[in-house]
Amino acid sequence: MGKIIAVTNQKGGVGKTTTSVNLSACVAQEGKRVLVVDADPQGNTTSGFGVRVREKTPTVYEVMAGEVSVQGALVKTDVDSLFVLPSDIRLAGAEIELAAMEHREHVLAEALAPAVEAFDYVFIDCPPSLGLITLNALVAAQGVLIPIQCEYYALEGVSALMGTIQKVQHINRRLNIEGVVLTMLDARTNLSIQVAQEVRKVFKGKVYSTVIPRNVRLGEAPSHGLPITLYDPRSLGAQSYQSLAKEFLAR
Repeated sequence: MGKIIAVTNQKGGVGKTTTSVNLSACVAQEGKRVLVVDADPQGNTTSGFGVRVREKTPTVYEVMAGEVSVQGALVKTDVDSLFVLPSDIRLAGAEIELAAMEHREHVLAEALAPAVEAFDYVFIDCPPSLGLITLNALVAAQGVLIPIQCEYYALEGVSALMGTIQKVQHINRRLNIEGVVLTMLDARTNLSIQVAQEVRKVFKGKVYSTVIPRNVRLGEAPSHGLPITLYDPRSLGAQSYQSLAKEFLAR
């Protein structure tokens, strides 16, 4: 049965979607069967794989509404053995609809259950908030991957996320912090280095040794609908995510 990892941080702009796209691609390229669930209504992970959602394209919204199965909504990506469950703005309405449902925090877990055994890893890219969609992802997951950018206010909001994780652990006892990924490191600045040191103090052994640098090619890849290893495999960004994937699998 596949391991489900929620990639989350309530703070936006921390490299969450970049990590969801590129780490999952690198894990698949290591020979694993991978599913990426785009649980963000912005749909950036979906477009990051070059998937276009049209009016009648089934998305994670239809899956959570019980209108279609996960298998019926999967889209194959350009990476071998990697599939994406797409998303678009329709998912924004799910927050309102979920609020009125019984067992509303279990909807995504129940929807994913029949499909999980077909994959080694399932990554859920969460929205930058601690709403019902993120709560669903945490209830479905066994691990939480937290990207934190090496910038001022990096740890802002992380205490709220940790509080949410602790509350969810009463519902989902399997849930643990899988790891913390330091992103957007600019090694030329003392601030980035100081932030990295501070995050390592707070999270200790949970922080991956691999740090994702600021990299122009990483920023360009989504506009081409490709993960970095297909867009520019020789770039520093590609090498960093390949290294992170090896470290992630070794753990």
